[in-house]
Amino acid sequence: MLTTIDTAYTDTRADDLAWALGREPLPALAVLDLELSGSKVQLRLLGASHQVLLEEERGICSETVACIPGSSTPLPLGVAKRLGDWEYDFAARVETLSQRSFAGRAQELLALVADHPQGLAGTFPGSPHAFTAMVAQSEEGQVRWRTWHAYPQEGRLVVTRTRVGVVPQGPQGAPPSRHPERHPEPSAL
Repeated sequence: MLTTIDTAYTDTRADDLAWALGREPLPALAVLDLELSGSKVQLRLLGASHQVLLEEERGICSETVACIPGSSTPLPLGVAKRLGDWEYDFAARVETLSQRSFAGRAQELLALVADHPQGLAGTFPGSPHAFTAMVAQSEEGQVRWRTWHAYPQEGRLVVTRTRVGVVPQGPQGAPPSRHPERHPEPSAL
């Protein structure tokens, strides 16, 4: 789903993004409610970026990545946490692109997310390539989402990837030892 955000685009920077876990729902400019393998997922476009709310019988997970005045938690490169019965895994990276490459990448991402049944993208008036886009999916008992935050004035695209899933139980109910896992990036996204 593609929407135009009904708010003026403000000149923010990729470095202004902050990350927070566990925040209450913030006012949203666009929302997409999904049901993914028994999990309720709400993708929320904020005037300052995104929030994802995940709700299951075992609890609620709230992730916020946004330009929040006074926030003291900058956007981390990665976070791995245990939240009750869940493993939460977050990663972020910043792509710096030429103006021409940025425009092409923006158009490609917006087209892919706009046509995705579990995608939400919002463009901001005043800049054709200023947008926030999100896609969620469920796979093997995990809920995953990816987000893209475009800063055309800097030629920067902030990309995040999140995975939330039940902590697998090893022998005698203990969590198995953790092994690093690679997350291949889908070629189209």
